[in-house]
Amino acid sequence: MRAQPRPPARPAPWGDAGLVSGEAVELDVRAARIGSRVLALMLDVLAQLALLLMLSIVAGIVLVNLPAALVDGALAGGLATVGLVLVLVGYPVLCERFNHGRTLGKMAVGLRVVSADGAPVGLRQSLTRALVGVAVEWPGLVLPLLSWVAGVAVMLSDRQGRRLGDLVAGTLVVHTRTATAWRPVPTAVPVLVGWAHTLDLSRLDDGLALAARQYLARVHQLAEPARGRLGRGLWTEISAVTTPPPPPGMPESVYLAAVLGERHRRAWHRLGRGRAVAATLWPEMTPGPPAPPYAAPPGIAAPPGTIRPAVPGARPAVASPAPAGGAPTPGA
Repeated sequence: MRAQPRPPARPAPWGDAGLVSGEAVELDVRAARIGSRVLALMLDVLAQLALLLMLSIVAGIVLVNLPAALVDGALAGGLATVGLVLVLVGYPVLCERFNHGRTLGKMAVGLRVVSADGAPVGLRQSLTRALVGVAVEWPGLVLPLLSWVAGVAVMLSDRQGRRLGDLVAGTLVVHTRTATAWRPVPTAVPVLVGWAHTLDLSRLDDGLALAARQYLARVHQLAEPARGRLGRGLWTEISAVTTPPPPPGMPESVYLAAVLGERHRRAWHRLGRGRAVAATLWPEMTPGPPAPPYAAPPGIAAPPGTIRPAVPGARPAVASPAPAGGAPTPGA
């Protein structure tokens, strides 16, 4: 039996890094693009400005406490150079070395610097990235405008979104979080609302409900026969712990949406009841009911401007100032 030839390797899509580790294992990671990297850079610039301000305060305190004979322009310039090197080079190198390839900005955005083969970034690679960024890519240091244009052009032309420092150091910036689309909680269709109100959901645990929720969120991404098999499995598990049984002829997704929608509705109902209990236990934390209308005792005139208790179905009467020598007359 002759072996069939292997199909040619499919090139990695635009959003896939397509890394192959040293053990010849393909890693499914997502390369960071210019948008997320610029956002991380802006956060890192803010952190570096704060660090530079702290170093300036410390240097000022040191210079003030030194004897006047030792303080001159050369010492101040040397301290400024050391502080600038620590901020521009030391900050990214130390963060990537001791924080698994993540600076503060990358950690907030969900990015990480790795080697080209997926291994953790090394000290030499981090130092190379930082030096290339300071010497070539940062504006105002060597080439003010051309450096920005060249850096953006390199990132846009590279399939993995790498900048010049990544190409020189052999590194790559990847996402550490999975991109998910937000979808609303499923609700029951009008035909099943009455049946859903009679459901006994006391045996439906959170894990099974979460599995059904994730299935409904990704059902449009699944293909047959996996979609039908998974839906029928969830149908069987949920119908075994809920009563009464679902109406015949209902699709799996409609039934699951009805069960989860009713569960969500009851959760909101319990939340509203919890607010009512909290208002009973801690009345000082909730606004009280409006004051009842003033009711004057028999034989005593009501103060002017107060609202008398109205007869059901009648307009409220406002007491008018009493004329001289007479009782107050109700106003319209």
